[in-house]
Amino acid sequence: MKPLLVVALAACAALMSCATPRQSEPRTGPFQPASEQIARGETTFFHYCAKCHDAGHSGLAPGILPVPDFLIRFQVRHGLGVMPAFDERVLSEQQLDDLLHYLDAIRAHPPTVD
Repeated sequence: MKPLLVVALAACAALMSCATPRQSEPRTGPFQPASEQIARGETTFFHYCAKCHDAGHSGLAPGILPVPDFLIRFQVRHGLGVMPAFDERVLSEQQLDDLLHYLDAIRAHPPTVD
């Protein structure tokens, strides 16, 4: 049963990597982390993720899409496609939890209205 689950998660992650960048308004307004955990997640994002994900939009990699946390966690840990794997020696469980909270926060952050 476990190999089937891994294959299913891999297929979901592969489909995520083929997605287009977020089509909504960019989240470019001033973002103030609402907690220390979100602030740590922001630091983690800019250290490990922003090089390819361009602050959540499409860059070298797809934009950060609103997918379940367990799929993001799987993608980060296993690094499917061109994304490298980040094991616990590189990105601790606490850093990954903080990162997921940060991603939830920036998805909820309203776009800048001009």
